[in-house]
Amino acid sequence: MKKGKTIQNNFSRKESVQAGGSGLAIGLSLGVLVGIIIDDIGLGMMLGVAVGLCTGPAISVLRKIRKQRSKQAMMKSNKSLRRYVPSLLLFLLFEAVAVTLWLTKNNLFYLLNFSYIGGYLAAGTALFTAGKRYARHFVQLSVGCYMLLYLGVISRENMQIEGFWYYLFLGTFEAATIHYAVAKIFGPLLFGRGWCGYACWTAMALDFLPYKRPQKPRREKLGVLRYVMFALSLALVSGLFLMKVAHLEQIMFWLFLAGNTLYYIAGIALAFAFKDNRAFCKYLCPITVFLKPMSYFSLLRVHCDEDKCVHCGKCLRVCPMNVEVNKESRKRKNGTECILCYECTRVCPAKALH
Repeated sequence: MKKGKTIQNNFSRKESVQAGGSGLAIGLSLGVLVGIIIDDIGLGMMLGVAVGLCTGPAISVLRKIRKQRSKQAMMKSNKSLRRYVPSLLLFLLFEAVAVTLWLTKNNLFYLLNFSYIGGYLAAGTALFTAGKRYARHFVQLSVGCYMLLYLGVISRENMQIEGFWYYLFLGTFEAATIHYAVAKIFGPLLFGRGWCGYACWTAMALDFLPYKRPQKPRREKLGVLRYVMFALSLALVSGLFLMKVAHLEQIMFWLFLAGNTLYYIAGIALAFAFKDNRAFCKYLCPITVFLKPMSYFSLLRVHCDEDKCVHCGKCLRVCPMNVEVNKESRKRKNGTECILCYECTRVCPAKALH
């Protein structure tokens, strides 16, 4: 400790000497110039020495200020960069999935597909970290439109739950089965209901409706309809297989178009009926059956420092999914419904949510 202090003192002394030398050099240069102008080199040199003696300490102080500011700027920059680490980790996670599927399935499409999705998710979360309010809509439109229009309509893949049952009954790990495994069955262990908040093409459209904050209390009993929808989708595809219906792949494509049309109509109708953009997610969406169990154990979740909470209720009013976010426990009401929109963290006056 003492040795370190001695080194620091010696370094400071060296800096002071250097500053003094620089000041003297400046002073003498000015002295020579003044001496030439007034035609008296001696007087000019005396004035130069005086200026140099005053300039040296000033240079030393300025150097210290500059060094301190540079150090503060560097610390601020490092702190700022650390905020984007989760976005980078998210991208690397999707890249790992992309490379693994590319090599195991020997299909370049998986590399491009998951790199695209991971890239836009990472960019969106980085924009959110930077405080851009359009960040979530940016990701929803980028990923949702890609999956709906390119994978669904152009590539004719049924990415809905019926498509999952179809590929599952075929015994192939392709398209919808991979999508469900990554986003809706095992993925929620890491990012909970992140799919619903950032990539669902149904919610993508519903989130632009006028009822971003629920205007009416949640009808908990109606949530059972999601399980009915889940059972109906399973029964539909099972029936088609049992009856050995021909041209099943083509039927799956038409079911995808019909299903999405039905979802949009029902979603918009429910939003206006309940004055809640996310009413479809709460009462009809069958995907919840896959998402809820794993979301309970999600690594990424909204935390609440209950000691800081002032119980103003702002977070509860703004939450689109009626999650009891002012509780830290995983058993909080509707805890597995959180879509990670982080609207609650924006309005919290005590910064108790993170």
